[in-house]
Amino acid sequence: MPRRNWAGNVRYAAREFHRPDTIDDLRRLVAGSTRLRAVGSGHSFNRLGDTDGDLVSLAGLPPTIEVDRERGQVTVAGAMRYGDVGQHLHTQGYALANLASLPHISVAGAVATATHGSGQTHGNLATAVAALEIVTADGDLLHVDRDDDTFAGIVVGLGALGVVTRLTLDVVPTFDLRQYVRLDLAPEALDEALGSAYSVSVFTDWRTPRLREVWRKQSTDQSPPEADWLGTTAADEPRHPVLGMPTENCTPQLGVPGPWHERLPHFKLGFTPSSGDELQSEYHVPRTSVAEVLAALAEVAHLIAPVLQVCELRTVAADELWLSPNYRRDSLAVHFTWVDDADAVLPVLAEVEERLAPFAPRPHWGKVFVTDPRALAARYPRYADFEALLADLDPKGKFRTDLLDHYFPR
Repeated sequence: MPRRNWAGNVRYAAREFHRPDTIDDLRRLVAGSTRLRAVGSGHSFNRLGDTDGDLVSLAGLPPTIEVDRERGQVTVAGAMRYGDVGQHLHTQGYALANLASLPHISVAGAVATATHGSGQTHGNLATAVAALEIVTADGDLLHVDRDDDTFAGIVVGLGALGVVTRLTLDVVPTFDLRQYVRLDLAPEALDEALGSAYSVSVFTDWRTPRLREVWRKQSTDQSPPEADWLGTTAADEPRHPVLGMPTENCTPQLGVPGPWHERLPHFKLGFTPSSGDELQSEYHVPRTSVAEVLAALAEVAHLIAPVLQVCELRTVAADELWLSPNYRRDSLAVHFTWVDDADAVLPVLAEVEERLAPFAPRPHWGKVFVTDPRALAARYPRYADFEALLADLDPKGKFRTDLLDHYFPR
């Protein structure tokens, strides 16, 4: 098993690494452990997934996918990658409504941290969950669905409530998309651009006031953007979000039609999206504050740019999941891919958080952030309810980590 996370900035402190190949073996392992965490694709950039006890990968469990055509749902093993699930669903005539930029991430891990794609009418990946199966602290197998009172608290569970083994997701009929990249967007046009297609991502490096690229993933029955769309120009060759990185790693652009699972992600499943020499942070702020947020960040652009690889702006629809950054708030997600230098990045991150503070930013749980615990708790109306759920399902703190203790003290 890997001893570091995907980016290499976290060396796991676990004393033992496990890869059970049956649910029963997993249940015995959980029941017999005093400290345990599950690890998926290792794409968290902080120590949320770290432990000084047992670290367990579910990659050895059977990679099951079961489509229920009558209910319009699919049940998948938690360790499966979204890219693999997408390929299978497409062959069956189905799709997920949304995908993240990386198809390499595991379903259970992405759901647990409310990881998301883009689209102002689309919720994050956790909103597709209709039911899940979880191994609790005593080794029991718990099934919860939308009829359970605590369901909305368990779905985005941060790995703190147990080990999620299977998830049931809502599906829709499969569909095709075209991806167009537009260049040089004026900041005042950002709000309109974000709502212009099925999924939209805007990239900037904060070195100039204008926004470098707009990636529009639009339905095949939507007309291509006009030549002078919002004052931009069309890219005449494939692009990578990070300048200088190989474009063959990216999903097809230039308006070439293709299935949803090969267009919604920015990167192809068969390629490593980047070297991993990076840190990432992300903050979710009200969708209605786009112009004000841009202006606030522009005040510290001179600090951001020297330690930044790229910044991505996306939208995510509101939901009812207790610890989702999009809880009851349509959101603008401001994502930073930093250079791999924590000493240089963290002081800038503190400045970014200070500028965003008036907008009550909610950080992505799996990224790097320095938010004060009391400030963070105040931004989630159901924070105390989640704390109670923690005490109920894991009274001895088997699944806790230092980061969880920092933000949910016992």
